[in-house]
Amino acid sequence: MKSPKTTHKRPAAKPAAEPDATPAAPATQDAHPPVLPPTEADFGSRQIDLFRFFLCNGPDERERLSNTFDLWDSLPRYAVSRQQMTKIRKEKGFLGLQQITFQYRGRPFEVRIQAARIFDEKTRTETDYYPSANEELIEDALRKIATEQRNAFFDRPNYRSGVVFTLHMLREELRKRGHARSYQQIVLSLNILARSNIEIRAVDAKGGEGFTVSSYFSGLSAVSRSKLSEDPEAKWIVQFHPLITQAMDALDYRQFNYAQMMAYTTQLARWLHKQLSLKFTFASMVTTFEIRYGTVKRDSALLEGYQQQRQAVAALDAALEELKAGGVLMDFKKQPMTGTRGRLEDVVYTLTASRDFVAQTKAANKRQALALEPPAETVDKSVDNLAVPGKKR
Repeated sequence: MKSPKTTHKRPAAKPAAEPDATPAAPATQDAHPPVLPPTEADFGSRQIDLFRFFLCNGPDERERLSNTFDLWDSLPRYAVSRQQMTKIRKEKGFLGLQQITFQYRGRPFEVRIQAARIFDEKTRTETDYYPSANEELIEDALRKIATEQRNAFFDRPNYRSGVVFTLHMLREELRKRGHARSYQQIVLSLNILARSNIEIRAVDAKGGEGFTVSSYFSGLSAVSRSKLSEDPEAKWIVQFHPLITQAMDALDYRQFNYAQMMAYTTQLARWLHKQLSLKFTFASMVTTFEIRYGTVKRDSALLEGYQQQRQAVAALDAALEELKAGGVLMDFKKQPMTGTRGRLEDVVYTLTASRDFVAQTKAANKRQALALEPPAETVDKSVDNLAVPGKKR
């Protein structure tokens, strides 16, 4: 990937001791305010009932589902690998402000990501981290945990949402999906997500500008009678990004096959699956969906690290093959676009959805329609009495 644009080096953060058996404190080293524990009512709001409601055929299918968020999941916010970070640190000594331009539904946007500075208690050193694929998996797993039992909360008076969990719950969810992590690795990722700031900037057609700034997790707290990284049963609280809270309030999210998404081996395949779940809402056996290499490169920022264009195109080909093998696509066709002297300018891909993806899309469409009905018409419906379109009971 192209080296991110950088600013001056930030002063070293003041190290803080790891929480222990002392009274509850936020599990961050920066001056974040403590996260208020959610109330009992926050776990039973209509927004939470709808967030946990999936249109599916029984518990086995429900276990494979989660929610994806249109704007938030369209931000290229996990684009730098740990390997790329190491290279930048060696060159500059720190990670500067990362700036990525992209488009969201035809509108120009820019994200500016400030790396988290993490203090290592053992080595007494500080290291900068951008959120990467590791942290994306952590966030996705937490969003899945939020759909189960009474783990998620929506606090309207303070306009926040989040999830209560233990490290054991999170580690088991990751292991079950093929992404096993140690407790120490999980804690590191949680701290990176709580300390990394993302600024989202938009420009309208008349030149007007708007922006919003927040950390990836707007709050993170935990307490334990021993070291947090060594206590799998310590209670943790994560507050999601404000865009997720806004989407939960407005019912602006879609159910999708989370288990299949987590099974892919590449980050690009996971990104493509979410984008198709959000945008290929008209999927059928007679409709197709067109994407371009240039669009994927711009909007995902996951193909910038390749030195040659043919390598990046091959990576996109491989990701689409993963979607085909995973049962999302029935097929895809590739049409190179060449310019003068046969130079490759772009590649157009025409995607044909599989029968399973078509059925899943119809279920997601119907679930979204049900959510917009009056409360009595939505939450009182039993999942077991609702059949997914196109599938036999």
